[in-house]
Amino acid sequence: MAAHPGGLTADREQDGTTGQATVRIENLVRSFGERRILDGLDLTIAPGEFVALLGRSGSGKSTLLRALARLDDDVAGSGSLAAPDHLSVVFQDARLLPWKRVLGNVVLGLTAPDAEQRGRAALAEVGLAGRERAWPVELSGGEQQRVALARSLVREPGLLLADEPFGALDALTRIRMHTLLRRLCERHRPAVLLVTHDVDEAIVLADRVVVLDRGRIAADLPVELPAPRRHGGAGYAALRERLLVRLGVDPAGEGSEA
Repeated sequence: MAAHPGGLTADREQDGTTGQATVRIENLVRSFGERRILDGLDLTIAPGEFVALLGRSGSGKSTLLRALARLDDDVAGSGSLAAPDHLSVVFQDARLLPWKRVLGNVVLGLTAPDAEQRGRAALAEVGLAGRERAWPVELSGGEQQRVALARSLVREPGLLLADEPFGALDALTRIRMHTLLRRLCERHRPAVLLVTHDVDEAIVLADRVVVLDRGRIAADLPVELPAPRRHGGAGYAALRERLLVRLGVDPAGEGSEA
């Protein structure tokens, strides 16, 4: 157990990352007026590591993601924020341009001579081969998110930032997208930071689960469960209960939202 300044306690049960890191954050601070959202936050993500970020509303999850994506310049700290220039972001909304066809959305901004070929290959990877000429409006919500994943991974990012990318999907589609995302990440090996409110999603997908509380890391736990991970089992249940407690949720009732 490691104590943060101000008395907040954090679980530190993973051995940390030393040497090379894709993301290294030290003493990150972000305030809005008098309210401090990120309060001296430290986080390291290794190359190829999949980290899920949990926290109650207002804990600073999306603020951290925006800082890493360089969408928020008003962050401070006596330490540093280091992340690769080559990164991609996937949002809850697929954010496809309606006036461009699917392939045009995937290769948007790519200038390489083989951009179209790479875009077609990326669409095949997400199960959308043959839909290159479709308009976004012709796709289901799950298909649109597949296009968004293809658009992100075709750039071979060193870091993939995902802000609740499956939050708007139905339960069955989410399960399929979980399987797809893990397969794509194993193939392309980006470091991943996934923001989610879903404890089960975090356990199923991540190598580590980090919990934010009042702008600081309150728990940083490895997910040491064999794949494919299924609900149930003593190890799964124990980790799930521990995360729920850290989120202020009674595991017996689960009456509060993470």
